[in-house]
Amino acid sequence: MRRIKLVVAYDGTNYQGWQIQNNGETIESTLNRALLELTGEEIHVHGASRTDSGVHAMGNLAVFDTEARMAADKFSYALNQRLPEDIRIQHSCEVPPDYHPRYQKTVKTYEYRILNREFPLPAYRLNTYFVYYPLDEERMRQAAAYLVGEHDFRSFCAAGAQVKTTVRTIYELSVERQGELLTIRVRGGGFLYNMVRIIAGTLIRVGSGDWEPERVKTILEARDRKLAGPTAPAKGLTLMSIVDEAEQENLSADRPLIMR
Repeated sequence: MRRIKLVVAYDGTNYQGWQIQNNGETIESTLNRALLELTGEEIHVHGASRTDSGVHAMGNLAVFDTEARMAADKFSYALNQRLPEDIRIQHSCEVPPDYHPRYQKTVKTYEYRILNREFPLPAYRLNTYFVYYPLDEERMRQAAAYLVGEHDFRSFCAAGAQVKTTVRTIYELSVERQGELLTIRVRGGGFLYNMVRIIAGTLIRVGSGDWEPERVKTILEARDRKLAGPTAPAKGLTLMSIVDEAEQENLSADRPLIMR
């Protein structure tokens, strides 16, 4: 038995998230079917990040076990011939039998995209959140600075989440504007349920002028979800990459976001 690792990119618009659900198609179930067709084996993939319905990915990780003798790097090509156009394998390789992406020490990078203009643009409708009122990115940057580092992010965790601790570490949280497109980029060791989308919703409130940047510090220290901003829509969020911590120090800012 061999264990194969996949780097998976997908447009999450038509899926009920990563994990298998009873109410619709998911990324996981689609990959399982493609692997059954390819190998003839009942295979169940295990993903590193269980992205929500409508969330996209450029570099989610998954592993599966197989007895197929196909070269590990060829699985990407063979699977892409069997997958729908909105799911594509970016890389495949063999890993040790005990390797599991969910239990590795990794660095995850997410981006939340906002189209900030008077009217929507159809080309952005599936992967970008439209905001018609002006947003001040400098105010958003000032607010974001309060969230960098190790903190208790209970205020930025969806109600009802079952976790041992709400302490997490954010290594980088930036807000960049290119014309009418704002990108919130978050890099950290792990995230709570809806954490990035709640951060985005909170920064949008600051950028709109409704809240002062300093209010984010108060929200963080209060450890109360009711005080933070709304959960921003899923379609604006993309999981850009998941990289082993050991590899992270070898990466530079201008390297591709999908890492092998």
